[in-house]
Amino acid sequence: MNTQNDQKKTQETKAPMMRGPRGMVYAGKASDFKGTMKKLLKYLRPYRFQILLAGFMAITAALLSVLAPWFLGLITSEVARAYIEASGQFNTLEFGLIDIVFGIRLSIGEIALSIVLIHISSALLNYFQSFLLIGMTQSLTYSMRRELSAKLNTLPLKFFDKEQFGDLLGRMTNDVETINATLTQSISEIFRSIALIIGIFVIMSFLSLPLMAIVLVTTIGSFFAARQFVKLSQKYFRSQAKFYGELNGHIEETYSGHNVVKVFNHQKKSHHIFDRINDDLYKTSVKSQFISGIMMPVQFFFGNIAYISIAVVGALLVLTDNPWLAIEVGIIQTFIQYTRQINQPVQQIGSIANVLQSTAAASERIFGLLHQEDESPERDDLTTISKIKGHVVFKDVHFGYNEDVDVIKGFSAEVKPGQKVAIVGPTGAGKTTMVNLLMRFYEIKSGKITIDGIDIRDMKRSDVRALFGMVLQDTWLFEGTVRENIMYGSLDRSEEEMIESAKLSQSHHFIESLSNGYEFLLSEGGSNISQGQRQLLTISRAMLADRPMLILDEATSSVDTRTEVLIQHAMEALMKNRTSFVIAHRLSTIKDADIIFVMNDGNVIEHGNHNQLLAKNGFYAKLYYSQFDTE
Repeated sequence: MNTQNDQKKTQETKAPMMRGPRGMVYAGKASDFKGTMKKLLKYLRPYRFQILLAGFMAITAALLSVLAPWFLGLITSEVARAYIEASGQFNTLEFGLIDIVFGIRLSIGEIALSIVLIHISSALLNYFQSFLLIGMTQSLTYSMRRELSAKLNTLPLKFFDKEQFGDLLGRMTNDVETINATLTQSISEIFRSIALIIGIFVIMSFLSLPLMAIVLVTTIGSFFAARQFVKLSQKYFRSQAKFYGELNGHIEETYSGHNVVKVFNHQKKSHHIFDRINDDLYKTSVKSQFISGIMMPVQFFFGNIAYISIAVVGALLVLTDNPWLAIEVGIIQTFIQYTRQINQPVQQIGSIANVLQSTAAASERIFGLLHQEDESPERDDLTTISKIKGHVVFKDVHFGYNEDVDVIKGFSAEVKPGQKVAIVGPTGAGKTTMVNLLMRFYEIKSGKITIDGIDIRDMKRSDVRALFGMVLQDTWLFEGTVRENIMYGSLDRSEEEMIESAKLSQSHHFIESLSNGYEFLLSEGGSNISQGQRQLLTISRAMLADRPMLILDEATSSVDTRTEVLIQHAMEALMKNRTSFVIAHRLSTIKDADIIFVMNDGNVIEHGNHNQLLAKNGFYAKLYYSQFDTE
């Protein structure tokens, strides 16, 4: 009965995002950075026009913002010149036209107006490029989530046997959000930062080479300092995210099983584990935040060094008689503003490598999922059964979850229309595996399974699955009303049919006792009702579906004996004239089966009805009497 689903432990805790300075998201490093970035750029190709236009706007806005300090410096120099010529008499100040470039001459008022227009234009360009990028990234991530969702619906079950649910959730949420954050913020910041640095140094090279050298040296020092701090803090942010995940997992596990923790007096041990993880999280958080927090003061330090140096050297250059070095006083103001302006883009460029690594890692995980092999494609010449009889034949079926190990070894059996078939055997015999093969959840390695003489591989998977109603031991309910859960997959059924199915499954009485009755809102997984009540609802759902054949896998394992008897009567009416497959551990519940297949080690070792198998005094008889003795 065991499948790989039973053998692995799934983790459904949502992994947190790692955030560093300025909200950067760290998702580890990609194993193939170049290859992954090429795939991401190819994925972005439909949006290349928006990206280029947003980049052009960001560059233009950055270059416009570079002009403002220069123009302010020109005004300051002109005011100083007029003041000196007027010998300090403010009432006699006379301002002339100021040479800009290429013979353009403007008055102070015109330059002041130009500065206002520059700031307005820069703000508008930044707004429009942000609006453009946000629209583009939301459209991209919307499409990416749809692709991921569609992909999950095409993947074979063997993929989910190997993957943790929490990891898949992380790809659908955190990794997509990492790409979203990068595209929304980092693309424009890359264009803006590069344009700012180039624009500032170009203008500074025309104004004063000595002062530009000061800014260049301090900028390089600031860049490498920021780069080192980001690199140093990154490992602590990764550890922080790891401990966040452990803490969330521990809290979820502890509180979801709080009763078990109490019963086994595990509170102290649980609290000790919590303290250990919390302590590790505290230490890594302090280190990561402290190191990233140092970055800003260090950059302020380099900025202040630049201010002092520019003020001292600039004052000397204003006073020098050397025509090659002499500058006007307004240039000092311009350089001080440029020094303040260049800090942010330097920090951005210093962090960009880690941002791109995080984006590549997130993209690699997403593309890894999108490039997974789908279920084998279905042919065009498939057959449809117009009127189902329910004649099922297994002929020399071989199957294994791994290629080199067979779980089902030459299984052969015939089920006639309308028969109630029970499949019994010890745990791991292959009972549930046979049902999975019948539903085409997995494809057989060799042999054949036919329904009414048609190989199920010659039918659409959806058509095969539409032939069966199924009730499993593990109940599945979603967050919604009782009505919505019962009518899941049967929306075309009437209210009367739904209520009748609930009455047949013995669910109607307890549903009516709930507040709001059929409109009672179930929490996720139906955790606000009992396990037995959840099972009754899944039986109601199968009854309402009214499929030609039934699969019942320990369908009454969670209900009391009295209710089980009532459900058995309802099941008998439901299974009448239907081919039914019943997997059971309690052999007393399948005494009335038309035929019982006894499985062991992936094959049928005995078959017959209850009395015939007891008369053989074989494997089935031992199973039955062992339960009888135990009970």
